[in-house]
Amino acid sequence: MSLFNSFKLAGGAMQAQTMRLNTVASNLANVDTAAAKPNEVYQARKVVFEAVLQKAAPGKAALAENVQVKDIVEDKTEAKKMFDPKHPMADEDGYVYMPNVNAVEEMVDMLAASRSYQTNAEVMNTAKQLMLKTLNMGNQ
Repeated sequence: MSLFNSFKLAGGAMQAQTMRLNTVASNLANVDTAAAKPNEVYQARKVVFEAVLQKAAPGKAALAENVQVKDIVEDKTEAKKMFDPKHPMADEDGYVYMPNVNAVEEMVDMLAASRSYQTNAEVMNTAKQLMLKTLNMGNQ
């Protein structure tokens, strides 16, 4: 694996983590949105990653070439049913339906994605420094 491949792998991972951060932001933005019916309420979304593998030579293990977002799926957990007859979106029985978004879990996911993004940025910076040191070896 060359240092240029390190840039490609870390860049792909950063792009995937950006999608994860955007999904978390969407979930957090909708944490308090109410609906009159359970099928109309916002459903939390999760990012599914996929490793893109290099073609391996016979008898050798395949290496990860990149990572990408395979899909964004909706969480099928039921909406939270809350009794609030004064709410403008309450149904005839006084209930509103809230998203299945857990703000604490989303914050943990956000921190994990942010740290992964930062780690991949450091990988790119280290690869750049190694390339510069290699180029400078000929000047000494």
